[in-house]
Amino acid sequence: MTLYFEDFAVDDEWTSDTYEVTETEIVDFAAQYDPQWFHTDPDRAAEKSPYGGLIASGWHTASVSMRLLVDCLLSEAATRGAKGVDDLRWWQPVQPGDSLSVRATVEEREVDSDRRGTVRLRVETANEDDEVVFSMVGIVLFARRDT
Repeated sequence: MTLYFEDFAVDDEWTSDTYEVTETEIVDFAAQYDPQWFHTDPDRAAEKSPYGGLIASGWHTASVSMRLLVDCLLSEAATRGAKGVDDLRWWQPVQPGDSLSVRATVEEREVDSDRRGTVRLRVETANEDDEVVFSMVGIVLFARRDT
């Protein structure tokens, strides 16, 4: 069933499956997009990093979060893109072996026109210990049902 703007209500919530982050993907992502040593050099990171080892780039964590959000909600919805993101935060480092999941909650909704509406979605990504590692508020556009 396709979800349209009218199907969203404040406090509606979706939860994703889990995704395990690997050392290989941390290094590969960082090598291409954020090549800082604490993302790309496991040996040096283990010895000198204040995090106690290799950590994922925050942008990697954001990308995994987006994928999980698509899988648990957006792939079944009449999305029309987004206006932006507010309150993007990285709360905890993500390390190899962490299992991440996303919870998305509707904070507010507003009709933009007869064709679309905006939904503010609070997205929180947590690790296997239920510690929030990443959060943002997506300002997402959804088609309205034909009237």
